[in-house]
Amino acid sequence: MQEFIKRLSTKVRDSVLCTGGLLYLLHSPLSFTSNEQLSNIKNNISRQEQQLNTLQTHLKKQEQSISSFATKIHNTSATLKLLETDIVSLNRESQHLKQLRLGQIKLLKKLLNNQYRQGKHSQLNTFLSEENSSVIDRMTVYAKYLSKARTHAINTLSTTDTELELKYHMLAEQTRKQTVLLSVLTSVQTKLKKEQGTQQKTVNAIQYQIRSNKGYLSELRNNESRFKIELEEATKKTHISVGKAHIKMEGLGKYKGHLSSPVKGKVLHSFGSVQTGKLLWSGIVISAKKGAEVNAAHDGTVVLSNWLRGYGLMVVIDHGKGDMSSYGYNQALLKKVGDTVKAGDAIALVGNSGGQTNTGLYFEIRRKGNATNPSPWLVR
Repeated sequence: MQEFIKRLSTKVRDSVLCTGGLLYLLHSPLSFTSNEQLSNIKNNISRQEQQLNTLQTHLKKQEQSISSFATKIHNTSATLKLLETDIVSLNRESQHLKQLRLGQIKLLKKLLNNQYRQGKHSQLNTFLSEENSSVIDRMTVYAKYLSKARTHAINTLSTTDTELELKYHMLAEQTRKQTVLLSVLTSVQTKLKKEQGTQQKTVNAIQYQIRSNKGYLSELRNNESRFKIELEEATKKTHISVGKAHIKMEGLGKYKGHLSSPVKGKVLHSFGSVQTGKLLWSGIVISAKKGAEVNAAHDGTVVLSNWLRGYGLMVVIDHGKGDMSSYGYNQALLKKVGDTVKAGDAIALVGNSGGQTNTGLYFEIRRKGNATNPSPWLVR
């Protein structure tokens, strides 16, 4: 009987996720082994687990929604930058055409004036004044030249006017698009801010649920187990990604110390440092500004692009030969499974998804399934 009580106590204590349940278990008298009390404890634990699971489900939906908004903002901002460049270029071209047009008008006026003056010395006047034939021929050639030059000048001016009108039309269209996109951007930013407020409330509720060390440790261990399962599933697909990749999938082996840093910032948590209790960090956490681009450390194929409990929105890149790099806590994902990337390509946006209180990037490297310190692999 004592052995049964001991095993049962251990099993229940390890599954408790919040301080309330833990205190109840530790301070209850020995008679808690009665069926009614055991049932109450199990119900309490089950209810707490269900509440935590429900909160995590809400968090997933909220952060996926945030990802959608953030991605749209990122893409819209990029389009606006291109439009701004086009508008500047069109304005410059329009100014050039206006200056060209002024020069063409000036030339045409000069040609018309010369033609008018030459008209006063027409062949008839020259004949009446008994000029010789050589002078008449020269004046005729000059008249033809003026007429041809005038026609060319008129045609050139007409072409310039058409080009200038087209530039004005394009400028007006690009400006209209810019106005529309700015309006869309403002609207999406408002929605994003609102969703982030809701997300923060959910994160606070989750933190409250797992505030006890036991609950926190249990949650982190479960998250790590889930992540390993996801990686194992992704690993099974690596032969497919290697076969379809349009880039070299030669692994990371010869690139130690030469990988691009995914973001620039201070390392908040180092590989192998204590996360909580006896649980250590399997990667590093780098502080970075929310919305900053996360770049691929090396060439590879995206084998995972999804929300994972505890890690938030995560991208995993297969580099071949059993080498993978993972990027978590993101605000938005810019790549999908099957996409090939080159070193330095933007793959995500920095965030604090997965219930994180601080903004940053979780970065991890695994070789044949085993986590390795990523710091020595990065360019110093």
